[in-house]
Amino acid sequence: MSDYTSSFLRVMSERNFIHQVTDWISLDTLLSEENMVAYIGFDCTADSLHVGSLVQIMMLRYFQKCGHRPIVLMGGGTTKVGDPSGKDDARQLLSDNEIEKNKQGIKAVFEKYLNFGDGPSDAIMCDNDEWLSGLEYVQFLRDYGRHFSVNRMLSFDSVKLRLDREQPLSFLEFNYMILQAYDFLELSRRFDCSLQMGGSDQWGNIVNGVELARRIDQKSVFGLTTPLVTTASGAKMGKSAQGAIWLNSDRLSPYDFWQYWRNTEDEDVDRFLKLFTELPLDDIARLSALKGNELNEAKKILAHEVTQLCHGRDAANSVAESARKTFEEGSVGQDLPFIIINKDDLEVGVWVIEAMRKLALIQSNGEGRRLIANGGVRVNDTVINDPEKQLNVSDISISGMIKLSAGKKRHALVKLQ
Repeated sequence: MSDYTSSFLRVMSERNFIHQVTDWISLDTLLSEENMVAYIGFDCTADSLHVGSLVQIMMLRYFQKCGHRPIVLMGGGTTKVGDPSGKDDARQLLSDNEIEKNKQGIKAVFEKYLNFGDGPSDAIMCDNDEWLSGLEYVQFLRDYGRHFSVNRMLSFDSVKLRLDREQPLSFLEFNYMILQAYDFLELSRRFDCSLQMGGSDQWGNIVNGVELARRIDQKSVFGLTTPLVTTASGAKMGKSAQGAIWLNSDRLSPYDFWQYWRNTEDEDVDRFLKLFTELPLDDIARLSALKGNELNEAKKILAHEVTQLCHGRDAANSVAESARKTFEEGSVGQDLPFIIINKDDLEVGVWVIEAMRKLALIQSNGEGRRLIANGGVRVNDTVINDPEKQLNVSDISISGMIKLSAGKKRHALVKLQ
């Protein structure tokens, strides 16, 4: 859509954030005329978000930069139920203590992207457990349940896909969309929130909230969703061969985070620069037009910009320098992931495959053996071909460490205690 007049929807459109919008004309008008409040919910299923949530986080950031007020809604209450959207199986139910621990871990990342406070465009953080856990079930059903059609709920993808695949859908999960709709109503009443945003899998839940606000409070509210982001090869964002790409540095080092973006597929560079950085569109067009080895410079800029937002400028500069030393000079960068091994253990010998597994360079012994057989494992930049190879004191380099490499792009260190 090229006819948006509001700065927020224009930016969202130019950077390819928009998948669906309810009543875009009215929403665009309101965004142009007044400061609005919008929210996105994040359930507390792990103690860190991963890059699959970055699109939503960047939406909140742009919303604030355009002069509006974002709400980060922690799903302390809805996590107890479990969102069936996009899932083949029910989520494992977590204890209250586990949910609280996860919530504290997730909160930290938003302070990197948003400014919180009491000003008109300062972000708000709240938890839906505050109102959901106090609901009286029978009264809630009388007041709100009658506004939901089971026939329509069964038609939403989050439910329909599970039923079509004959995957079990518990009554607990079936309630999720009602609770999310109620969240929207509650935020509308508390903070005059009139826009809910989320991924495309949340469309049905968001529409329910829009309709509930209209029926109960006769208020017009809106919904906006983003496309499902996958890589050019079809992989889901947030995953790699080594596992989830977490946003918290205690779950994934800034170096590994930087490397994830540095290894972006060529076809994804333009799209990822638009979604995950704040570079001007003219600069993005110039970088995306690069070909061959020159495109690697665009990937480094992508990695630097995304890492700077998530982990800070100092961390981004440090890991970029470590990568340069590792890949361009063949030396050792200080930000490479590492394990510490007692020197006495090296006197006896430490199996290379065991060290690589501890460093998450491989996931299993079998993978390590296959990688060695294919010439993909190096110790201090020397290829090894013996799957029984053990590290010992003689492998310690001048720097006092041992460098292990899996393929051309993944490197790590063994340091001595």
